[in-house]
Amino acid sequence: MPVSPEDPSITETRAWVERVVIGLRLCPFAPAPTLKGTIRYAMSEAETPEALLEDLATELQRLVEAPPEQIETTVLVHPRVLQDFADFNGFLDVADELLRMMDLKGEIQIASFHPRYQFADTGPDDIGNETNRSPYPTLHLLREESVARAVESFGDTRSISVTNLATLAKLGAEGLEAVKRGGPA
Repeated sequence: MPVSPEDPSITETRAWVERVVIGLRLCPFAPAPTLKGTIRYAMSEAETPEALLEDLATELQRLVEAPPEQIETTVLVHPRVLQDFADFNGFLDVADELLRMMDLKGEIQIASFHPRYQFADTGPDDIGNETNRSPYPTLHLLREESVARAVESFGDTRSISVTNLATLAKLGAEGLEAVKRGGPA
């Protein structure tokens, strides 16, 4: 799985995190590890779900073994597998089972992002889906302890999704595309 940090998949994903996730303040917890340089961006060359599962296990182990001041969170990009959102969504159950098998439930959680992410009860063009739409299928591995600290310092997190939807609705599809390209919000 060794990949150059300059790999286009990593470069595009990092730009998306910086421009969209942080730039639009969709995740109030993302700036700190970005500024500290404690986000690990990894790319899986996997072409099958089974190979991706192996890479996921490797990244989970790496995250658990590293001190948080070195790697607080891992963004695992997998551009060659699970392009279909339904397949990707089904894989999340397998990923959760892997967490259980590795005895990491309660220690690590996995957030999911996909180019065609679609929340239940929304249409494919619903702007709200953009909160979880990344350039490539991506699994975000988060330490539960870090999440708990971030939530505690933020306070009431229920407002995050409401604020995100308002931000995206105000920006609109055209404005969002401009932000993704590096333009102003």
